[in-house]
Amino acid sequence: MSTTPDPTYHRPVMLAECLAALQLRPDGRYVDVTFGGGGHSAAILEQLGPDGHLYAFDQDADAEQQAQQLIRGPRGDRFTFIRANFSQLHDELGRRGALGLDGLLADLGVSSHQFDTPERGFSTRFDGPLDMRMNSEHGPSAADVVAQYSEAELHRIFGMYGEVTNARTLARTLAQARNARTIHTIADLKQAIQSCVPRGKENKYLAQVFQALRLEVNEEMEVLQALLTQSAQVLRPGGRLVVMSYHSLEDRLVKNYIGQGKFFGEAEKDLFGNVQRPFESVTRKPVTATEAELAQNNRARSAKLRVAERSSLMLS
Repeated sequence: MSTTPDPTYHRPVMLAECLAALQLRPDGRYVDVTFGGGGHSAAILEQLGPDGHLYAFDQDADAEQQAQQLIRGPRGDRFTFIRANFSQLHDELGRRGALGLDGLLADLGVSSHQFDTPERGFSTRFDGPLDMRMNSEHGPSAADVVAQYSEAELHRIFGMYGEVTNARTLARTLAQARNARTIHTIADLKQAIQSCVPRGKENKYLAQVFQALRLEVNEEMEVLQALLTQSAQVLRPGGRLVVMSYHSLEDRLVKNYIGQGKFFGEAEKDLFGNVQRPFESVTRKPVTATEAELAQNNRARSAKLRVAERSSLMLS
């Protein structure tokens, strides 16, 4: 059995840039909070010596299977996989005596494997169950959201998370369609909202609808806020925070937290007018993929990488 992750499972985005941003040390302790296919984790592990350690989080059972290849590999003693949502970061690391890390990597969004598996229901390209759960063993699915949310709630998520221009009409149409027939599959959903889809912009529109449902199903905005807040608690002063996002809603939260120390509103200042924030930005603008990478991996097109360094500011 191979001891390296399958490259066809998921191609890591901006791998070299992520490794450089982490400023890896052989004896350092790091966490990859989005293990996925293990591409980033495997590359980090290659640079760790006997005294270094990598912790990896993922709530997906398929990712846990991928992690076995690193656990059984020659550096398996330097690697710990944690089957959990990264919103539990502080508690899980604290339980293992692993606080005071040197770096944290988060590659947000959906893995290539999840997108390419019809049964997971993430992609508009296939028919399959309307699922979209990162952890397919727990919680309500996208089909449950479509069936159970009120028209007003559907309007909210399509407008806020999908930034759909006709969100109110879409919500009304979907609410009426589900009264006529149950919406179980991707094909059912597409048929139900067909009248709302702008001609010539079908792919973009459906992607926005799917994004809205996925963010709601997995509570992605809430768990991202939890991750960022806890990152300040698990990183040592000088430790690196490296976050890659794939849409403006995620990137805005990351940018605001790094720059302002909070997600919304004005930054808090001390008596001398200094902004109170736990991180200092390393990259003024987000890092994007090179043309060479874009030619090989289209998923990298929307990726934005932000890097920050933990300050010595004490948090209460």
